[in-house]
Order: sequence, then C-alpha cells, then structure tokens
Amino acid sequence: MSGAQEHKRRQPPKMYLVVSNLKIQDQLEGTIRLLRGNLCQEQEGGRSRGDQLWVKVLDYGCMVKIDKQLLIEVPTDLTGLLEPVSDPESRLNLLINPKQLYRLAALPLGTPLYVQMGQPGELVEAELRYRGPLTRGSTAVLFGVQLKDLAVGRGNSNGSYKGHQLFTCPEASALFLPANQIRLRRWSRANDDYHNNALPPQPQPPIGNIIARTAESAPSLAPVPVLPRNPSSPPPLQVGHRVCVPLEDTVHGGEVRFCGALPGRTSTGLFVGILLDSAVGNWDGSYKGEKLCSIPSSLYGCLLPISKVSPEPRARRHTPPLQNPKPVLKPTQPPAPVSSPASTPKIALMPPQLLLAKLALKPPPLPSPKPFTKPHPLPPTPPTIKPQTLPSPTATDQPQLLNGSPGPLSPGRVEGLDAEENGDTGLEVELEVGSMVEVNDPPLFGVIRWIGRIGGVSQLVSGIELDQELTAGTDGSYLGERHFRCPANKGLFVKLRNCRRDSRFPAPETPVNQVERCNSIAFAEWGSERVEENSPPVQGDEARDMYQGWKRGIQGHLNSCYLDASLFSLFSCCSSVDWVLLWPSDPSDGPHCSQAQDLLRCEIVNPLRRFGYVCASKTMALRRLLEAESSDTGFTNQEKDPEEFLNKLFQLLRVEPLLKIRSVTQKQQPQECHLYQLFPPSVPLSPSSPVPLSPSLCPILLSSPAVLMRVASVQTLLETSFLHAGLKFAEAPSCLPLLMPRFGKDFKMFDAILPSLTIDITDLLDDTLRQCSICQAVAEWECLECYEDLDITPGRLKQYCHTCNTQVHIHKKRQSHSPCQVGVAGGPWTGPLHGTRQRLSLFAVTCIETSHYVSFVKHGPRPDDWLFFDSMADREGEENGFNIPLVRACPEVGRYLSLSEEELGRLDPASLRESARRLLCDSYMCLYHSPELSLYK
Repeated sequence: MSGAQEHKRRQPPKMYLVVSNLKIQDQLEGTIRLLRGNLCQEQEGGRSRGDQLWVKVLDYGCMVKIDKQLLIEVPTDLTGLLEPVSDPESRLNLLINPKQLYRLAALPLGTPLYVQMGQPGELVEAELRYRGPLTRGSTAVLFGVQLKDLAVGRGNSNGSYKGHQLFTCPEASALFLPANQIRLRRWSRANDDYHNNALPPQPQPPIGNIIARTAESAPSLAPVPVLPRNPSSPPPLQVGHRVCVPLEDTVHGGEVRFCGALPGRTSTGLFVGILLDSAVGNWDGSYKGEKLCSIPSSLYGCLLPISKVSPEPRARRHTPPLQNPKPVLKPTQPPAPVSSPASTPKIALMPPQLLLAKLALKPPPLPSPKPFTKPHPLPPTPPTIKPQTLPSPTATDQPQLLNGSPGPLSPGRVEGLDAEENGDTGLEVELEVGSMVEVNDPPLFGVIRWIGRIGGVSQLVSGIELDQELTAGTDGSYLGERHFRCPANKGLFVKLRNCRRDSRFPAPETPVNQVERCNSIAFAEWGSERVEENSPPVQGDEARDMYQGWKRGIQGHLNSCYLDASLFSLFSCCSSVDWVLLWPSDPSDGPHCSQAQDLLRCEIVNPLRRFGYVCASKTMALRRLLEAESSDTGFTNQEKDPEEFLNKLFQLLRVEPLLKIRSVTQKQQPQECHLYQLFPPSVPLSPSSPVPLSPSLCPILLSSPAVLMRVASVQTLLETSFLHAGLKFAEAPSCLPLLMPRFGKDFKMFDAILPSLTIDITDLLDDTLRQCSICQAVAEWECLECYEDLDITPGRLKQYCHTCNTQVHIHKKRQSHSPCQVGVAGGPWTGPLHGTRQRLSLFAVTCIETSHYVSFVKHGPRPDDWLFFDSMADREGEENGFNIPLVRACPEVGRYLSLSEEELGRLDPASLRESARRLLCDSYMCLYHSPELSLYK
C-alpha cells in the first residue's frame, strides 16, 4: 500500500487547457483574464472538493480556482509538445487534433518538412534533425530543423543551443520551432516528390514580363483542354506554368498559383487557381476560409476546374500581351530592331550571365514629361510604360532595363552628394542603408543593403534586397564580388538615383526635438506647480491615498526612467536625504549649483510631496543643468544608470559625500563616495540545508527542497563584500545606497537577492566598541578566516576578546588563521559595554528590467506598506505623445521580504507574482537609512 502511494506521489501533475475566455476575481491581483488555450498545472496542495480545481496558469504564473468543466485535460505524452507553443489559440487547436500531434511526435529524423517563418503563412522547406528539449531538466519538446534550398542562411544557429550541439549543420541554417510551426509533406510515389498536406509554399509571382523558371522549362503543349488525371499521377499543371482560360467570351492568359483538390471536395477532381494578366477575376486565393495561394488582388484571381484550363502556347508565352503599352525613351541611339535584345535600354545593373531575353520597345519622339502618380495596388503584370525625363546621358550612362521592366519615373539624388555626381534631379528624402525603397513601374519594393561604387559605373550604386524573388536576381553578389548577403534571387543592383522612397508608407515627418518639446507649451496640460514651502514627506495611509493612481509620481520622458525612479525612491516617502535640499551654497560653486538646488527643492521634491505628481518638464530642466555641468552630452536624451545620475547630482550640488570608507590594512584617510557597489564572494551563495517549514505557517507555497534558487540577502552581501575587501565605515552613514551585484540580464550571480528589511553595520564600523562573539566582552581581535567556520556560527562576523581569541585559535583547525587587532578610539576600554547595535532600515528598492527602471518604496511602518512606481507605465499618443506615470499599492511584496534566505530559496520562481519577481530577481539598488543619524546632517 505504501509503495502504491509512493508511485502515485511521484506521478507528474496533471495539465489542462482552458477551453474558453474567462475573468476571475482575485483579492490581490484583481481581475485575471484567462484566454482559450492557456496552459494550467494542477496543484496537489491546492486541491479542493467539488467541481473546482486549484491550478497554476503557467502562462502568467498565477494560482486560480477554475471549474473542471472549463478545463480539458492534456495527455501526459503530449504536454511537452504543447508547452513551447506561445499562442494559446494555436495550442488549443493542436490538442483538438491529437492524431496530428502523435504523428509529429513519431516523425523519424530526416523527414522533409515545411516550417513556418517570416511573414504569416510563409512556409519554407526544411528537414527534421532533432526533436526534444533544448536544456537539461526542461520538458518542452521543440523540433530542430535544417533549412533547405532558398531558406538556407535564414536560420539562427548551426544546430547548437546555448553551447550544446544538438545536431550539426551549416551556420545560420538551423531553427528550433514548436509544433504549431511544423507542416508535414505528403509523399507521392508517382513523382518521388513531397507535397504539403497543409499550406504549400507558393513561388512569388513573375515581375513585369519576366517568365518564371518553371515556365521557361515547361514543354510546349497544344492549346487543348487538359483532361482530369488519375489521383495517383502527378498534376499536369505545375505552379508557375503559363495557361489560357476562357472568360467573358475572351481568352485570357495567366499563371498557375494553385493546382489540386479543394479542401473537403476531393471527389470533385482538380481545380486550378490562376493569377490573371488582366483585371477580370473574382477570387482572392482562399476557399471556405482556407488560403490556397497568394493573390494580391481578387480582380486578378480565378479558380476553375482543370478541364477549363489550357497550357499557354509557346508563341503567346514569349510575348504576353501588354496593357496599353507605351514605349520607353532612348534618347541617344536610334530605334533598335525588335529582334535585337542586346540594344534594349536597361535600368538595373545585372551580371551578363543573368540577363534574359527581353521585349524590345520601339521609342517614339520625346513627349512632354508626366508627373509621377502612385498606381493602385495591382498584381505583377506586364508593365505600363510611361514617358520620363532623363538627364543628359553620356556614353557610359545609358538608361538600363530593370529585369525586363522600365525604370522608375522619379530618379533622384542622395543628400550630401553634388548634382554633377548623382544627377540633376533630387530625392525628396535622404536614402541610406536600411531605407525602404521602390524601383520600376509597376514598382518593386525592397530595402537598401549596400551603397557604393562598382567598376564601370560612374554613379553610386545601391544593392537592394527585394521583398519578393526575381528570376534574374542574385544573392547579393555582382560579377562574382559579394557586396551584401540576402536570399537567392532577391538581390538587385540599381543606380542610387533610380531609387525612390517606398510609397506604401507615409512620408516621414521632420523629427521633433523632444528636448525642446518637453519644455514647451506642448506639456501645458501635463504641467505641475511650483511649491516654495518646505514639505515633509507623508507616511502611511495618507501617502498611499495621495500617490496611488495614474498620472501620479514623476512623469517620464525621453529615457528618463533612471532619474525618475531614483528621485522617487529618495524623496517621496523619506526625509533622510533632505539635507541636500538645504545645503548652504557658496558663490564660488557657480550658478548651476544654486539653480539645481532650487529646481530640485521647489519644482520636484516639494510638489511631489504636496500633490503627488511632477511633470517631465521639471526633470528635463534638471537634466539640462546636469548636461551643462558635465562633459557628458547624453543626460537629456540618452539612457543612464542611477549611480551615474546620483554621482553627478551630488557633485552639482556640492554636498558632502554620503559614505566614508577606510581600508583596514592601510590606515589612510577614508575614501569618500555616494554609493557602494556590493561585490559578492567568488562562490555564489546558495541555500544549504533548508529548514522544513510547515505550509500552514507560511502564506506562500514553497517548492520541493530539491529545487533551490541561488539566494543571498543584502546583509550577507554587505558583510562579505566589506570583509573580503578589508573595508570599514569610518563613520555610520545616515543614508546608504547599495548597488546589487549583477552583470546584465543574462549574467546574474544570484537568482534572487533578498533586500534585508534592516541591516546591522555595527561590526562594519571602524574604531568603535564591539562585543566578543562568544562572551560579549569588549572585542580586541577579529578573524577573516573564521567567517565561514561551520563550528562557530557560520556566516557571521567574528571578533573576540583576548581570552576567547587565544582559546579559539588553539584548535588545530584554526592555528593557521591570522586574526588582526581591532582598533578602539581613545585606547583600551575598561568600562561597561552597552549592547547597542547600529542598524539601518530599508526604505526603497530600484529595479531594472530590459533597460527600464522602476521603484518600490516603503511608505509606512506596517510590513505591507509598499508602493510601486513606474514613470512610463502607459503612453498617450505616438512619437510626439506623453508618458503616463503610475503609482499603485503593492502590499504583496511585504510577505516575500519577511522570508528568510532558506525559505526564499525554496520558492518556485514560476510562482512569483510579477511585482515580487521584479523586486527579488531584478533589484538594482537598495536604499537604507537611519532617521536618527539624518538629524545630524
């Protein structure tokens, strides 16, 4: 019986998907919105009787109670396949068709696939090379694929993940994808080819009058109806073939974009989807909501039975009809004969081996120029050629044909180049690498990847990566020399003067000077008042009621979160740094010093404490003063760190440093600073031997002791940092800003840092009376090596009186220790020793996540008196809009701050609420103070 119970206990928890959108009320979080497809995990400790279950929503990390009827259980062997799918709706759709999931789970390595990447619906060829989790201990199953054909080079690895080689393939050819981005290909024995059983990828439509490669190699067929084929034989028409169809008593040409059975109608035979050359269609490429192929406009698409479609004759295929053809100009040469493609004018720069036979156009007399007008979006068709005015050409500057299509109508120049070098017509906007441009008419769209010189061309040349493939395109090479990299058939080289801005997007506006705008009338509706009277900080419920809500705190603007979070932490609910607002200034300090102090006191701190809000224009004025005072020109618009801001601010105010720290080994003058960076020991601290804690005694669900986070408290980090560096405080600080040890987002030494509610610095003070760690007499010696001694209160500073020091170091394990003598001001102490400890209290924590700073501020004496502040929580408007600051009560973090290091290490990181996770895992600076000592400043 006990064995059965043990087996049952070790079974993995059940997993569920939510089957409908839900709203659940939570006492702390308020309304929690669950979506169809959210993945939930049953909580063994939270089971309840009846028809409801306690589950953990893995997508959000919250615990909720849900009716069983609103959940669908996920089979254990399918959980890993659904876990990495990020879209809840896709996750639910996969579970509805479990046979498909089981089929994916059993695919042998080497299976050809289609995988989804890039634009929605874009499928590329790939081969399955790996299936399973990416890291040890993970249960999420992903598919490692090697990209094939045109997709080579669009991957993100060589088959490795975070240093672990899961399979081997060329660089940038591997992807790791969830199940919803995998498509199977159906095997056909008749033609030894794979076909997609979902959404097959379609080739891009031909550009201008260029014939697709599949059409070039197609055999010449007589214009007779195509008979229905046997289902096991290959289709007589392939995607890309040119065909003729009778519509409205007229035969029209087009290109096959789809050929196959319609979804749900396999018994009705084959249908053909066609991209027509003329606007006489009425099909958009879909059938009953399922997209079969890409048709740019329904006016150019039609879907017909295969019996009504004929292959286009060879003669018609090489000379497709033009719609209202108008000849192109060729100013300096006589009209070329129709049979001489070599004399055809050209716009694009293409390697000779890629030039195709193009339609020769007979030029008429020079007409008057027409202004360029953007045509309506149409599918790629034979071009309508319009006259254009060209600059006076030279022998080496002839207009060149762009892949069988005429050039753009508005050639231009690049700003900064003279007209003699780049032509005498100008671009409306500056073009550079990365600019979205178009060439030709009908236009080809793309992005400039390279600008430079090419031998034999006198003008600047741009290398463009096109949005869609071009038969005569390259991979970024020209005449064997590579200038940039792009997928095959998407690279095009064009004279820069023949590029124009992409007309699909609105013209860019002249950038607004956001620094000047912040101090203009634009911020009038968001302004805050000036307050001359000194305003002490409010506390308790009054502080919560005044600060809480939108448009509260300090408004952020132009990367100011580092400043906003620092000022709100220092001054909103604490007065320990108020002495800097009243520090006497000297005329020799310069005008910026008194201006900054007046601005900080009357425009920022006093209004914040009186009305709970400060406009961004006030902080921008302070940023301008900081920038004017220093050589750094980035204080008004660039991202900075809180320590950089505070150092510059205190230097500008000409105030005394907050900290005075002395080296124990070198009795020199103390070093002065405003902040202290904590340096952790060489080996990260980890919870060891956690004390069992009854769930009834702890309000937070603890995980198994086998799963431990690396946790350290600020008290421990401060002691080890001072101890290993041989440092002491020369005097007790009234305010102590401590920077946490972290090295970017991906290099955290600790999974979580516990901001100690109080820190004891008694044993970190130099020249002060301290107690013996054993007998509480006056300490005369302290020992660094004894700090980690497991036999004498490990993890605590050790100092001894003379007798205890002798007895402790007689032991053979400690005979190698080198204790040092403790200095006492005024010589040896013979009087009584009072056990008063010097402690500092936590009053604010500044946190960072993805380069954005926020604050947690303690506003009262109760454990749950905490506020959360974000100066850019929301935004009104776009680029020229306004950030909306937010302050909200955050009582839940008090529960986590009351935990010990061992208890915090046993928490499941996924169970942390968002606010607690940011406080514990993303802390950047912890602020401590002594209200009593601040009175002496």
